[in-house]
Amino acid sequence: MDRTKWPGRRAALPVAVPGIKFILGAAFLTGVFFYLGWVAAGSVAAVVTLFITWFFRDPDRQVPEGDQWLVSPADGRVIRVDDGVDSEYLSGSFQKVSIFMNVFNVHVNRIPLDGVVEKAVYTPGRFINASFDKASIYNERNALTIRTSNGQRFVVVQIAGLIARRIVNCANAGTRVHRGERYGMIQFGSRLDLYLPPTCRIQVRKGDKTMAGVTVIGEMPSASS
Repeated sequence: MDRTKWPGRRAALPVAVPGIKFILGAAFLTGVFFYLGWVAAGSVAAVVTLFITWFFRDPDRQVPEGDQWLVSPADGRVIRVDDGVDSEYLSGSFQKVSIFMNVFNVHVNRIPLDGVVEKAVYTPGRFINASFDKASIYNERNALTIRTSNGQRFVVVQIAGLIARRIVNCANAGTRVHRGERYGMIQFGSRLDLYLPPTCRIQVRKGDKTMAGVTVIGEMPSASS
């Protein structure tokens, strides 16, 4: 797992900070190939450089108003919405929403709701296709348990997939996090799972497309509701 310090997008750069080293490396190889007169190799490398730059794009997002709205942590497609699910990170029964990111999605992950990170748990594992539900159990993953201001807890889990090989997480235990802010990404993959309390009113269905920091996943009522 990559623990790159990444407070947000650098000024004037429309790409995620963890991708800069990959973009520069690909651009350097492109320059070397053309300098040596290897036009075919240079052309291929240029296309690869453009793809990597596009993959690490990091657009700004307009987070919806309303403290009760829990927003999507990822761009992608909802592949599961389940009730009565156990979690390895918290005791009790939860609702689970799974979002699959394909290679064409923006891969920057965002915080779903304001709170404090109580635990950040990294688990090494395999690289099964992230669209399979067993990926939640066997794949490499990083989970944040977040406690909201009214004491409710939820978990957001980054899960590596078939071609993903690096999870980036910049939120550690004790960190105060804010809805819609960037906190990490999965490089060249793959899936995020949300474990939400039964009181959360889910607003999405299987098959819905999501945008990180924009799409409302559910409504988290106050403790008095």
